[in-house]
Amino acid sequence: MIDYTNLYAGLQHIPALRPWLPQLPQQVAAGLSPHRWGDLPDWRAALESLPDIAPSGVELTETVRAGVAADASGEQLVELETQLRQLHPWRKGPWEIFDLFIDTEWRSDWKWERLLPHIEPLHRRLLLDVGCGNGYHCWRQFGAGARRVIGIDPSAKFVAQFYALKKYLGTEQPVDILPLGIEDIPANLQAFDTTFSMGVLYHRRSPMDHLRELRGTLRPGGELVLETLVIDGGPGDCLVPEGRYAKMRNVWFLPSCATLESWLRKCGFRNPRTVDVDTTNLGEQRRTEWMRFESLADFLDPESPDKTLEGHPAPKRAVLVAKAP
Repeated sequence: MIDYTNLYAGLQHIPALRPWLPQLPQQVAAGLSPHRWGDLPDWRAALESLPDIAPSGVELTETVRAGVAADASGEQLVELETQLRQLHPWRKGPWEIFDLFIDTEWRSDWKWERLLPHIEPLHRRLLLDVGCGNGYHCWRQFGAGARRVIGIDPSAKFVAQFYALKKYLGTEQPVDILPLGIEDIPANLQAFDTTFSMGVLYHRRSPMDHLRELRGTLRPGGELVLETLVIDGGPGDCLVPEGRYAKMRNVWFLPSCATLESWLRKCGFRNPRTVDVDTTNLGEQRRTEWMRFESLADFLDPESPDKTLEGHPAPKRAVLVAKAP
């Protein structure tokens, strides 16, 4: 079910990505090693048990949807839901698969709608999505006209979720997720027309290194779409939580938008600008039947929801765009 044959063949025809190809199968094997992921055999079993259902149609522009309930038998629909629930938690979406609504923790479609008007049109572009999770935005990027989308995320469970849905969204489509981090991409590859990094920067110990890595993925003049947590403030302002932030241990830097624009310039990007700032609300991130763990409501101060439990400013996210030199 997790098959990169078509990807490897496709990369042969993209000169800028050919240098990566010799080492890629070994990287993928390491990323999907059962020694690293003890539950991987169970996730693979769920993939193998998915029913074979041919969708009557696929929609990737206004939503991500495959087929309708009438395409399948009742038994198949029950088995479909049973196996997809084996891959809990579902964080990014939502997804509609044969009228089964996977109500994910994040309404990732809201973020997509906020950023889409501000980025370069994706028609015929080669895209990289860094830290893509289960690939929701990868499908929206392809639906917006991208010629090939490569997502990377080191979580094997997210990769399994992606390929569970690709079975119905189109196994031949040039959309793939690799079980890798950005450090696995050859330095200074300069291959992609657009690189997305959404919800990653604040998890990096060195934001400057991450920005330079992102610049290295882009062809000259390519576009970076960067989404991250920010704080209010002016140039030079940045929150560095000493302990946790919203119960997360791995949050390192939350800059102001002005500070982040300055970081982008310092790392060589041209014309960085903030195109959207939005405070995360309880409708966009919440606990659901498909994500039963703690979510935003559990991370905020119940007496003062404009603050996290630790007393920091509540999550506010910004989208910035910038051009590679």
